[in-house]
Amino acid sequence: MNAKMKNISQAEVLVLKDQVECRPGQVVSKTLAQNSALSITLFAFDKGEEISTHASGGDAFVTCLDGVGRITIDGVDYLLHQGESIVMPAGHPHAVYGEETFKMLLVVVF
Repeated sequence: MNAKMKNISQAEVLVLKDQVECRPGQVVSKTLAQNSALSITLFAFDKGEEISTHASGGDAFVTCLDGVGRITIDGVDYLLHQGESIVMPAGHPHAVYGEETFKMLLVVVF
């Protein structure tokens, strides 16, 4: 269950939103740590791009780093703005959509 941080500088002050870039027509992800108990990933969505409805085996904690994203949980839409967070509960159908260019930090606890 050892999870070491990867793909990110250590012992350096960072601006998380600058660690992943939006690309036209894409959802870009950068995995920072992953094991059977935890997953930490940065995402950047171009406006109109999405991760379609799915369910996760863990509670998914999302923090908006930049822009505006729409999080849908159990068919209910929530707009997430910079600095705001939401938990997508394990086993519940959810989706993520870039209302505009949107960057988020995703932490899933299994």
